[in-house]
Amino acid sequence: MRRAAGTLLHLTSLPCRFGIGDLGPAALAFLDWAAAAGQSVWQVLPVNPPALANCPYAALSSHAGNPLLISPARLVEEELLPAAHLASAPPFAEDYVAFEPVAAWKTDLLRTSFAIFRTRPRAPLRQAYEAFLADEAIRPWLDDWALFAALRARFGGRPWTRWEAAAKAREQAALAAARRELAEELDFQRFLQFLFFRQWDALHQKARQRGIALMGDLPIYVAHDSADVWTRPDLFALDERGEPTVVAGVPPDYFSPTGQRWGNPLYRWERHAAEGFAWWLGRLRAAFRLVDIVRLDHFRGFAACWEIPSSEPTAVHGRWVEGPGDAFFAAVRSTLGEVPIVAENLGVITPDVEALRQRWGLPGMKVLQFAFGEPASPHLPHAHTPDTVVYTGTHDNATAAGWYESASAEERARFLDYTGSDGAEPAWDLIRAAYTSVAVLAVVPLQDVVGLGNEARMNTPGVAAGNWRWRASRQHMNSTTAARLRRLAEVSGRLPSP
Repeated sequence: MRRAAGTLLHLTSLPCRFGIGDLGPAALAFLDWAAAAGQSVWQVLPVNPPALANCPYAALSSHAGNPLLISPARLVEEELLPAAHLASAPPFAEDYVAFEPVAAWKTDLLRTSFAIFRTRPRAPLRQAYEAFLADEAIRPWLDDWALFAALRARFGGRPWTRWEAAAKAREQAALAAARRELAEELDFQRFLQFLFFRQWDALHQKARQRGIALMGDLPIYVAHDSADVWTRPDLFALDERGEPTVVAGVPPDYFSPTGQRWGNPLYRWERHAAEGFAWWLGRLRAAFRLVDIVRLDHFRGFAACWEIPSSEPTAVHGRWVEGPGDAFFAAVRSTLGEVPIVAENLGVITPDVEALRQRWGLPGMKVLQFAFGEPASPHLPHAHTPDTVVYTGTHDNATAAGWYESASAEERARFLDYTGSDGAEPAWDLIRAAYTSVAVLAVVPLQDVVGLGNEARMNTPGVAAGNWRWRASRQHMNSTTAARLRRLAEVSGRLPSP
């Protein structure tokens, strides 16, 4: 990577009159604003179909795209939906995502689009669909995902461990019968993925034309209730019922005094190693099919992970267990080459984690909201190194303005002393500190660019409800904020080359 600036904004947060951000005109408008603002990177959260509480980090599949991100406006342009359907859209909230009513309305709309496609498809669309089904990067996971989604619907949305025994165990006769009985639903699920990837690829091309790279998150763990675990249970620490014996999380830290019990099943790394990490290489290929840069979430889990017995209600009583380490990254390097990966090295980071990151030349992360809690924090800008991506805050943090408002008097005093600020615009003080750092990439959430408070916070770790709902407005992406960011990118050497 070269010295650059980027913006963190999840697709669901884009302004759109259909209740949730999508891959349509608002995404293109954001790219135009980002280009005007001198940005080279647009970072998004995972774009897979969420499994639990609408959390993008717990997905039903690590390969499939989220159908809620499909743009109705683009469907009208492709003659896959009558324009009248858009005119009759309900009056959804503009400042947050109401996931349930949005999903109900959009699913009906997508089924209408599917019916149109089946009865009178335009020849170019039919050809594109057939090419999608034949794509060697898509075929290995698409049929499994379609069957998983169809069976999950048949069994009332219950986790796969609570399906009928034959389907749960993937008995071949039961799966063959399901493919016959659910043929139309399987076709619908494939069609949804065709639409998602068609729209995503179009947006990705528009980003490239503007000199903007897409950066996405790849969670280290997958959801237990996912097509990934259902199709390959042997790669996970499960009991004879398919339930996890141990689960993932982190010990008590900055975010929570009892740690975070994520609940994802842990890997049987020895089985992955025996297969040359083929399953993981497939995940990475799928990620790089979507984005240009991958932020590998919870990188420290590749050195050692926090293993929690599944019977424990919190993450307090866990233990560190060794991860795959160099063997994993050697397999990645030999198979995929020197792909651009950012290591999310936050939390309890021990010397072995940093040594692993540095051996493989992966940029790490610093978060400026963590910089002022102690006198000699490694997150302070003068302690940064070029192999760093610096953030004012991430999706898990308060907004910059919200952080400053709730900071202790001591923390606030350190911040004001360090930045020479009067505290009038704490978000922009952090943005300037990020941009002038030696870190190769500075990424700022849009909420901080606008100076919003904690009403705009994306996620509060350890809190189950009310997350992932925030949405931007068109007024947030205006020429004034673009010009201000561009000037800062220019003076700090982060402006893209002509």
